[in-house]
Amino acid sequence: MEPIILASASPRRQEILKLMNIPFAVKPADIDETVPSDIDILKASEFLAAKKVEAVIQGLSPNQELDWVLGADTTVILNGIIYGKPKDQNEAFQIIKALQGKTHTVATGIALYNGKLHDLSTRNSINKVTFAPMTDEEINWYLETAEWHGAAGAYRIQGLGSCFIKSIEGTDSSIMGLPIFELYDILREQNYKFE
Repeated sequence: MEPIILASASPRRQEILKLMNIPFAVKPADIDETVPSDIDILKASEFLAAKKVEAVIQGLSPNQELDWVLGADTTVILNGIIYGKPKDQNEAFQIIKALQGKTHTVATGIALYNGKLHDLSTRNSINKVTFAPMTDEEINWYLETAEWHGAAGAYRIQGLGSCFIKSIEGTDSSIMGLPIFELYDILREQNYKFE
């Protein structure tokens, strides 16, 4: 299989590519994650995934051969507000406090650049996650695990955050940051060779 450049340092996204036996190189994209106000909030993650791919492409030397670049972004949305990665534990507390006892949306967008065709394709996966009610003590206990670091919405579904997740409508891989079905579908559409 041809190697893919992953425009992300996320260990979860790397785990999913390994699970699919897709060879990859990590080249994180440093972008401004501000979403323009005219973009549908459910499409924000798709927009940011495409920006990450474009940043990686622009950062490569002109003579570097480029076949595949994959970007992904996950947004946590509640009441029309995007909850990103918290800056500190206090902000993480405020985010979890807002999410507890409610159902929120987790949107993961992916963008794939096909260097042979000079084509950028995107997909979006929308999921619903319901948190059980949590006491301040439970929130603080969870935050002491430090899982909130670098996590959209200040939690990780694949860790102890699952202690408080009452229900999920969607797929675990999407909520983790790289939806397997959508990834396979976009690669197959672009004639990526799984062999």
